[in-house]
Amino acid sequence: MANGDVNIKKNLIWGLIFVAFMLIATSIFLNRFTRHNKEIIVPDFYGMSIPEAQRLAAKGPFRLEVIDSVFVKRLDKGAVYSQNPKAGSAVKKNRRILLTVNSSQSQKVAMPELVGLSLRQASAEIAAKGLYIGKLIYVEDMATNNVLGQLYRNNPINPGELVETESSIDLLLGLNPDTHSTDVPYVKGMNYYDASSAIHYNSLNLGSVVYDNTVKTYSDSLNAKVYRQNPDVVKPASDTVFIPSVPARYGSNVSIYLTIDSVKLRDVIR
Repeated sequence: MANGDVNIKKNLIWGLIFVAFMLIATSIFLNRFTRHNKEIIVPDFYGMSIPEAQRLAAKGPFRLEVIDSVFVKRLDKGAVYSQNPKAGSAVKKNRRILLTVNSSQSQKVAMPELVGLSLRQASAEIAAKGLYIGKLIYVEDMATNNVLGQLYRNNPINPGELVETESSIDLLLGLNPDTHSTDVPYVKGMNYYDASSAIHYNSLNLGSVVYDNTVKTYSDSLNAKVYRQNPDVVKPASDTVFIPSVPARYGSNVSIYLTIDSVKLRDVIR
C-alpha cells in the first residue's frame, strides 16, 4: 500500500509538471504567434497623393485600393479624401485600406436664373446647385433684397452657363433708401457653413475667416466652430429672452474666428 501511494504521488507530480510545461509552452507559442500578427495603427492618408500614401502604407505594411472619387474644390486633385478603416484604427498587417480620392476632373453645374428672386429664394437655388453665396452688393432700388444681377468671378453670368461646383456667386441686390439697417446674428458655436448662411440670411457679408492653430487639415476646418465674431453679439440666454440687437448697414462685413479647441468653445455653444 505504501509503495502504491508513493507511485501515485510520483505520477501526480509528473503529471502536474507535464501540465505546467504544456501551459508554459502554449503561452510562449501564443505570445509569439500574436506578436507576429500584432495589430498596428492605421495612419492618416488624408490629403496625400497616391505615391505619398503608398510610401507610407509600405511601412505598415498595408495594401491600398482606390475605390471611388469625389470632387472637393479645396482639395488637391488626386489627393486622398477619405479612407476605410479610418485613421487610428487597429488592424492586422497587410490589411486592405480602401481610399476615396479627389477627382482630377472638376464637376460643373448649370447656373440658375436668380434675377427677380428674393435673397432667400436665391440662397435656396444656389445651395441646391452645390454653389455658395459670395458677396452681397447693394445698390439703390425700390425693392430691398431683390436680386438684380448675378456675377461669377466679378463678371455677369447667364443662366445655363456651366460653373464648377462649390463656386461662389456674387449677388447684386436692391436696397430701398428707407431701409436703414439689419441685425448682426449670433453665430458663435456654428460651423463655417452655418455661420456663413446666417450672416447672408441677415443681408450681411462674410468678412475675414480666421482659423486658429488647432485647425490643421480640411477635416479640422469642417469640424471647427466659431468662438469669436466681429461685430460681437451677446449670447442669447434662450429663444424667449430678448437681447438688444447689434445694428449694421446692409452688406456690412461680419468676421468669424474658428477653432476645434473645446476650451475656447466651452462658453459659446448654445
